[in-house]
Amino acid sequence: MTQSLTIRRPDDWHLHLRDGAMLAGVLPESARDFARAIVMPNLVPPVVTGAEAAAYRDRILAALPEGARFAPLMTLYLTERTDPEDVARAHAAGLVTAVKLYPAGATTNSASGVTDFDKVRGVLDRMAEIGCPLCVHGEVVDPEIDIFDREAVFIDRVLDPIRRAVPGLKVVMEHITTADGVDYVRSAEAGLGATITTHHLIITRNHILVGGIKPHYYCLPVAKRARHRDALVAAATSGDARFFLGTDSAPHADPAKECACGCAGVFSATNTLSCLAEVFERAGALDRLEAFTSLNGPAFYGLPPNDDRITLIRGAAPVAYPARIETGAGPVTLFDPGFDLHWRVAR
Repeated sequence: MTQSLTIRRPDDWHLHLRDGAMLAGVLPESARDFARAIVMPNLVPPVVTGAEAAAYRDRILAALPEGARFAPLMTLYLTERTDPEDVARAHAAGLVTAVKLYPAGATTNSASGVTDFDKVRGVLDRMAEIGCPLCVHGEVVDPEIDIFDREAVFIDRVLDPIRRAVPGLKVVMEHITTADGVDYVRSAEAGLGATITTHHLIITRNHILVGGIKPHYYCLPVAKRARHRDALVAAATSGDARFFLGTDSAPHADPAKECACGCAGVFSATNTLSCLAEVFERAGALDRLEAFTSLNGPAFYGLPPNDDRITLIRGAAPVAYPARIETGAGPVTLFDPGFDLHWRVAR
């Protein structure tokens, strides 16, 4: 059995850092293991202009622990009032790496998202011209569509029409959760990639609902049936360059999760690499972990992979992770995979 594995330092291509005291509390958990991260813009209010992205980046850099080597890759929140030229200027300056599309009301802090996709066509056309990727939260918000079907319907109703209308646009389907999403990405010849989260490689909807509601497994897109989870594992461990890690680590203070109308989000920044090593080991694919965590994402975004390496070590005794991270905004419960973790990052 392999006892150690050295890979290029990974990146997180979908990360929520929040702001203020929560940012200060959770940022060290990502900066410890990851070199770069695509940072989500759904603050309150959202990050919609280049100037706001610059200010948010400054707050992130100011909150980094001393000596940390971590580069936040900023995104803009797409609204029906987004200025195409502001996007172009921010992208040309190296300030903004991508633009994020939230259908209005799809998830946490998405009320400012898009309702009429014709109104953002000019922005998408300009993004295609300059090579700025669009990251999409791929769910429809039609209340008549079952929550477990919203990703598949989004592909048919929204994403495929967008890609046909703007064929040069690079698109990342973030946090795919279904075999439908996997198949759609595999059907594309170019210009389409997908992130897969740590928790969607492990949990199914049973984890949320069986034996009582488990709020710390509740996320959006919601976890699906086991066959969908298995399709995600097959995609992540395949080595296919179109699939790469985006944890969607999304911290909420415990009182906001453990209430009558709890927030959606799973916080996994602390133990993601341990979890992934277990998943890949069980799939007989440890030799492909580096591609998923460290190579495929940079290739899609046109960035070089990181030069430095990390080493994962497998021990006989389980790794002891804290149940929660204490922050100035309150305690944040860490994702529990439901099985022992034997892999850890060597320090």
